[in-house]
Amino acid sequence: MAKIRERPVPAGVNFSIRMNSELKTQSEDLFHALGMSLTTAIQIFLKKAVSVGGLPFDVRVPNYNPETLQAMRETEDIGNNPNRQGLPLDLALAELKR
Repeated sequence: MAKIRERPVPAGVNFSIRMNSELKTQSEDLFHALGMSLTTAIQIFLKKAVSVGGLPFDVRVPNYNPETLQAMRETEDIGNNPNRQGLPLDLALAELKR
C-alpha cells in the first residue's frame, strides 16, 4: 500500500481590496452578528465560488417596469430631501385607498 504524502498547509497571504467605508462597516456589523469576521465571510464566499465554478448566486440586471422605476426614484428623492414634508396621515391613507 502506497503511503500518502501530507501536503504542507500553505501560509496565509494578505489580500486587500478597496471598498466604500460605509459598506465595510455594514458588512462587518452583519458578519459580527453572525459570529464571524469579514475575513471569514470573504473566505466562505471564495470557497463557495470555487466549489460551484462561478459566483454562488445569480447576477442579473434588474428589469423593472417604468412605474416601478418611477416609484423607486420618488422614494430616493424623498429620502435624500430632509426639507420635504409628507402628507398628513388622513390624506396619505386616502391616497393609498385610491
